[in-house]
Amino acid sequence: MIRMENSLGTIEIAESYFSNLIGNAASSCFGVAGMANSNARQGIRSFLHRKSSYADQGVVVRKDGAGLSVDIHIIVTYGLNISAIVKSIVNKVRYTIEEATGFQVKKINVFVDGMKN
Repeated sequence: MIRMENSLGTIEIAESYFSNLIGNAASSCFGVAGMANSNARQGIRSFLHRKSSYADQGVVVRKDGAGLSVDIHIIVTYGLNISAIVKSIVNKVRYTIEEATGFQVKKINVFVDGMKN
């Protein structure tokens, strides 16, 4: 659970909600061929269940002071401008989180783990 306090009280939102929200926003960006596993737990889950992808695959969300810190692991389409893809993801994810939850996003780290044709 990610807990934030404001003048009206305390807000608690599950990390899985953020992971699904971010995963859907990032994977819908142009040039993203897929999401890569971000940790061992996701790798084992993918291996055991043999499902090609999950909405929260490749996403790690942490509370960072008064805001959120997000790590996103992606696979990009070969031949496209990686810098443009990453900027698009950062803008879309920041907007999606702040509009859906009202939480401030401090940092978004995008890791390109591979390329696909």
